[in-house]
Amino acid sequence: MSDNVEGYSGSLQVAQFKGGQSNPTYWLADRERQYALRKKPPGKLLQSAHAVDREYRVMRALGRTDVPTAKMYALCEDDSVIGTSFFVMEYVQGRIFWNVQLPDLEPEERRAIYEELARVLAAIHSVNLDAVGLSDYGRPDAYVARQVKRWTKQYLASQTANVEPMNTLIEWLPVNIPDDEATATATALVHGDYRLDNLIFHPTEPRTLAVIDWELSTLGHPLSDLAYTCMLYDVMLPKIGGLAGVNFQQTGIPPEETFVARYCELVGRDGVPDLNYYKAFSIFRLAAIAQGVYKRSLDGNASSTEAAMFGAAVPHLAGIGCRLAGIG
Repeated sequence: MSDNVEGYSGSLQVAQFKGGQSNPTYWLADRERQYALRKKPPGKLLQSAHAVDREYRVMRALGRTDVPTAKMYALCEDDSVIGTSFFVMEYVQGRIFWNVQLPDLEPEERRAIYEELARVLAAIHSVNLDAVGLSDYGRPDAYVARQVKRWTKQYLASQTANVEPMNTLIEWLPVNIPDDEATATATALVHGDYRLDNLIFHPTEPRTLAVIDWELSTLGHPLSDLAYTCMLYDVMLPKIGGLAGVNFQQTGIPPEETFVARYCELVGRDGVPDLNYYKAFSIFRLAAIAQGVYKRSLDGNASSTEAAMFGAAVPHLAGIGCRLAGIG
């Protein structure tokens, strides 16, 4: 810290944040300021997983854009320091909304929070990749095709039962990819896990101070990010919740068409005719992730309640995906 973090004043304090992040995250403090540290977990890791160097690179690049990000201080790839690669960034103090229905806010506040959610997503997708040095941050084409292939492989590797709606999506998704997906002109920076609880909001204002958890970020199709956010309108998930069945007029949360229209206005799109395809893909990906968690729960002899929850989520989500796709 003394050698690499500008302004570090000594007397370091360290505490670990609780939570389910795949990259362990810590709170640090010296005599004058606070920091956050993210590191790779210990042990044998998949080659492309837990890429803290990519997280550091993208957040540092975005410091010169309209995307709210924490200040980045230093990246260390020397495993001998604390055991794995890590980076140190500014600690951003604010609000994180874990429940997408925002039960503790007033209708006007909810409306403003979702307006900000759309604004920041549009800012991410409007980043000039050449200007910030991210034009080589990923492949410039066929993002969804590669993602469909990847998550199909992941799902099949962890499959524990025959789930017919998943089989239907596995057949349908690769042959119905929208035409513009294969072109480089559809490429933007994508967050990969863009959701409300990955934004840190100002303590009292409906304003984002920082977007966090860029582990899955790459170059890809911007509508995949939009659809990942919008799939909440179709689901009600354990722990995360959802917007299915919400009274939008009463709560102040914008309905999906209003949210999408605002995003399109901000990025200059005429509309999103293929949104249901991208949502079906997003829900398929989520079902594949749930299947992986379920399989790991069984392998690790986790509580039957937790295992059953993730196991039941797979056919439920796949059924929603098929409905959105108009199949099955």
